[in-house]
Amino acid sequence: MRHVLSIRGGGIRGIIPCCCLIKLESQLGGLTRDHIEYCAGTSTGALLSAAVAAGIPASDLLKVYTDRSHEIFTPTGVIATAKRIAEGFMYDPTHLRDVLVSVFGAQASSTINDCSIRVMISATAMNGHNWFFVKDNPKNSRTTGTVKVIEAAVASACAPTYFDHWRIDGIMGQTVRFFDGGVGGTANPAYQACVEAFEYDDFIPAETRLVALGTGFYPASENPPNGLLNVIGWTTSTLVESSQDWVDAAVNRQWPGVMRSVNVQLPSDIDEADLSAIPTLVEIGQRLAAGLDWNQLLE
Repeated sequence: MRHVLSIRGGGIRGIIPCCCLIKLESQLGGLTRDHIEYCAGTSTGALLSAAVAAGIPASDLLKVYTDRSHEIFTPTGVIATAKRIAEGFMYDPTHLRDVLVSVFGAQASSTINDCSIRVMISATAMNGHNWFFVKDNPKNSRTTGTVKVIEAAVASACAPTYFDHWRIDGIMGQTVRFFDGGVGGTANPAYQACVEAFEYDDFIPAETRLVALGTGFYPASENPPNGLLNVIGWTTSTLVESSQDWVDAAVNRQWPGVMRSVNVQLPSDIDEADLSAIPTLVEIGQRLAAGLDWNQLLE
């Protein structure tokens, strides 16, 4: 079997799949990338996928979520709300990039092609076109392999109204501006991971196992939102989350038996930038991870 890991978007809720990766490394030994050949992610899942490819231990990544998120999600409170209304976003993505650079260290300048495993990071360009950052190979268009992994991950994580857009220079001699991959319908990157692996790479469905890690879900309310900010929040969440269930169904329909899905229902609707929920998310993630048998998931 060859193994593909797919990690959904969800902001601070990335703590949940991160805890699952800690269990993988504890159970199987070594690093996550020692046990998989392909890692795909969107938004916070893109950040985790990039770090997995760079060989950063999952326990170190959890510390980034718990100890350094305040460097990324700043300002907060009334100032953040006013900025969201006036400028259309609350957070500067350069803060996210700076944290990633410090975590990646000497590997901060690595490109997609430099990764020791295959990666797929999704992002949405300002013209609405989806981009999938993958290694260059003879079966694809070979347009994204020279992009730095960190740049692609930040582009994927810039959720509209939360972050400003992210600019990447030098893609086929052009400058492209991106928002979060989730708004392009790939908040759950499992389907596109299969497309890239099976159609544009040399993976064979019958010999591949894909493990899809979620960031938690909460049943949608049927009550309409009240007020401008609540409507903005509902719109953004719906754009990101509406694709997630049909993606799992599409993967199972087109490639039956390939995917194992791991997700959990949340006790409340936790916003992707709610730093006060960090202890709760750690508890949820550790509880979910405790019940996982990675040998079984990957068999």
